[in-house]
Amino acid sequence: MHLNATILGQAIAFFFFVLFCMKYVWPPLIKIIENRQKEILENFNAIEQEKKQLEKERSETLSYLEQVKLEAKNIIEKAHQHQIQIMEESKNKAKQEYKKLMLLAQEEIILEKKRAQEELRKETVKLTLMSVEKLLESSINKNINSEIINQFINRL
Repeated sequence: MHLNATILGQAIAFFFFVLFCMKYVWPPLIKIIENRQKEILENFNAIEQEKKQLEKERSETLSYLEQVKLEAKNIIEKAHQHQIQIMEESKNKAKQEYKKLMLLAQEEIILEKKRAQEELRKETVKLTLMSVEKLLESSINKNINSEIINQFINRL
């Protein structure tokens, strides 16, 4: 009988222990567990909201990057066109400057040519006069020689 009384005592003690746990231990534990479950669920929902927000911001960022790339491409294209325009203007200015320099050089050549011709004429006249003087000095008929010299000078 001792075994039955021991089992009965243990059963009664266990019953009171369970009642004590149900009244004083389990409610705070269950409350803590429920609060923790709520926190986890709220955190999970917040994480889901953050994921959605991040995905939205990611798509906006990608869209903005595409827009910026397009603007950069347009700026580069405009710069390239401006470069071509500047190069064309430079070529045209260089051609105009070349033409001016060529005209100036041609004018200078013509002037030098005229100067050279004039100097050649003067030298020719000088040499002719010297020749005429020598002829006149040695010639008997000075009147005929003067006539020839005057005709020659008039031709020049």
